[in-house]
Amino acid sequence: MSPAPGDRPPLSAARAAAPRPRTLPAAPLQLDVLLDGLTHPGRGLHAEQLHWRRPGPLDLERFARAWQTVTDQEAVLRTGLAEPAPGARPGFAVHPYAAPRITRHRPDGAGPEAWDALLAAERKREFDLTRPGPLRIALLDEADGGTRVLLTYHRALLDRVGAGHLVRSFHRAYAADGRPRGGERRPDLRDHLQWVGSRDLAPARAYWSRAAPPAGSVTLPALDRGPTHQRGHGRTRQRLTPAEAGRLRAWAALLGAAESTALHAVWALLLYRAGGGGPGGAAVPVAFSAAVSGRGIPLEGAGELPGPLGNALPVAVEVRADVTVAELLGELGGRAVDLAAYEWVSAGQIRGWAPGSPVTESVLAFLQPEGGGRAGAAPWPGSGPRTRPHPQPPPEPGLPDGEGELVGACSGVPVAVSARHDRDGGLTLTAVHDRTRFTDGDAAELLWQTALLLRRLPSEAGPSTTVGEALTPLHGAPLPRVAPDPVPAARTLRPAAAAGAGRVCLLPPPGAAEDCYDRFALRYPGAPELVTTAPTAAAALAALAPALAAGEPVALGGHPGAAELAHEVARRIGAYGWSTPPVLAAGSDRALARALANLG
Repeated sequence: MSPAPGDRPPLSAARAAAPRPRTLPAAPLQLDVLLDGLTHPGRGLHAEQLHWRRPGPLDLERFARAWQTVTDQEAVLRTGLAEPAPGARPGFAVHPYAAPRITRHRPDGAGPEAWDALLAAERKREFDLTRPGPLRIALLDEADGGTRVLLTYHRALLDRVGAGHLVRSFHRAYAADGRPRGGERRPDLRDHLQWVGSRDLAPARAYWSRAAPPAGSVTLPALDRGPTHQRGHGRTRQRLTPAEAGRLRAWAALLGAAESTALHAVWALLLYRAGGGGPGGAAVPVAFSAAVSGRGIPLEGAGELPGPLGNALPVAVEVRADVTVAELLGELGGRAVDLAAYEWVSAGQIRGWAPGSPVTESVLAFLQPEGGGRAGAAPWPGSGPRTRPHPQPPPEPGLPDGEGELVGACSGVPVAVSARHDRDGGLTLTAVHDRTRFTDGDAAELLWQTALLLRRLPSEAGPSTTVGEALTPLHGAPLPRVAPDPVPAARTLRPAAAAGAGRVCLLPPPGAAEDCYDRFALRYPGAPELVTTAPTAAAALAALAPALAAGEPVALGGHPGAAELAHEVARRIGAYGWSTPPVLAAGSDRALARALANLG
């Protein structure tokens, strides 16, 4: 492995003396992504990938020049987390200069195993978001002289659509031998953050206060089970043939719906089934999240803007056995239209506006066809709710139609399902699951049932077919099982004395009893909320996440044996854009109380 030209060049005196970049507050959606990555250490979440194969010898100098040109023109590639101000939530700063991060790998045997290992290693390697640039480039030489190009990017600053725009810009720059063509792209990330920050939240708050999932909603299409004793993420796939995909598209259109709405309806049926629904049963509230592009906003040029606009918003609906599938499709289609007005709103904001609303635990996405289609092509039929068209310039001669193959990111949700038409017209379904919640077998069963309904409904469900009748193909099929969240919830020792007072997490030393701070909590007179957790980084981070999301002060403390873990947690919080919280360690309850009192 060796660094390629353009990786970490020395800063010139002019660059070193450049004015400090302006800091803009992170958008609520970015805060959600940062919190999700922060609270799941060691999981490599929100790292998405695009890759393609380049035949023949690669001119590495020209390759690096082309990416430097793109970096100079695209603000997002020069952006990193800003130095946090005390008590402030994360912000981002666009720097005047950054270099592309390019690494060349020359394995002993450049076979499929080497490529798979590189994909996994790059995906699991965490980003240093304090350093400008959310994109890493890895090159893998092959025995026949070709090169595999792998882009790994972080979704706090880039989504799959934005990454595709960058790849097309790179191809144009490479064809021009890296010579700049025009200046910086505008609008850019700064314009988007300013646009989001200027929104009037009152209409969104009013809508989501009534449209958020109600308490008690079924959020996973599975029954409870014990721990899986597995780790990491898994992927499983099902495919509808071109003929099956064509029938699904025609059936959905006949009932006035898009293919994406048909996928939503099938998932709602599975959630209803897991919630105990049956013929003659009462209504079952179900909830999931639906992916939206985030580019239907009234910001000129948003369609071509590389940034973190992609989003997933909650969808809530009540399902009854006697409702027809056509009515369910119509209701879900209406929800999709409503979401189009709020693509910029984050799930964290929604939970703040609707206290008690459950967290949705699955995400559904209908992606662009494989290869992305040619620039300027019409949207793929059924790919989602209609939004404003975003015309693009025609492709230049000699450039590829698509921007590469996608490897979707893992996130903190237990299961995410994406659908994508392949080059032959078939429909590929991919489920990415958290193995601590779903075993590979349960995830495969869940996706198989999803595909089965998508195959059978077009031939068996007419305008008058009810939900109960639509589930007939699953009679006798097992219900998948899901394990509880393995990270234990924090235990509140004492509530805060006032709203916004913050939270202090007390970590037990190794081997200490769970109630080792109970007596201290009765005597400590301070204002912050006191909580305690299991002595793990994941548990402590999950305990502090609500206060971090609200911008409240946090601190970590405990007896000396817990100091090492507390410092590890504090460093991670600082690495994700928040102020590094104070760590207070004392050998006695009295000394710990004095230390907390000194926090002010």
